[in-house]
Amino acid sequence: MKKEYNFKNAKRGPIVPTKGKTRVTMYLDADILDDFRARADKAGYGYQTMINEALREYLAKNEKSLDEAVIRQVIREELDRVAHG
Repeated sequence: MKKEYNFKNAKRGPIVPTKGKTRVTMYLDADILDDFRARADKAGYGYQTMINEALREYLAKNEKSLDEAVIRQVIREELDRVAHG
């Protein structure tokens, strides 16, 4: 092992993406997001995981195409289920 390395000509390698997950940007109503964050914090895991699970559960039950209105409805239904279930 050298005492000192020369990084003058070093190049950054590619970032290895997480398998099975894709980063997306979407707008959610603030109250919906706040509720997911609070519930996820209480449950001990991430709100994004909780949103993903809600969407996955919906897709398993319904074979519809997803649009913004459907996604919002799914999130509301999941929040209601968690609140009362």
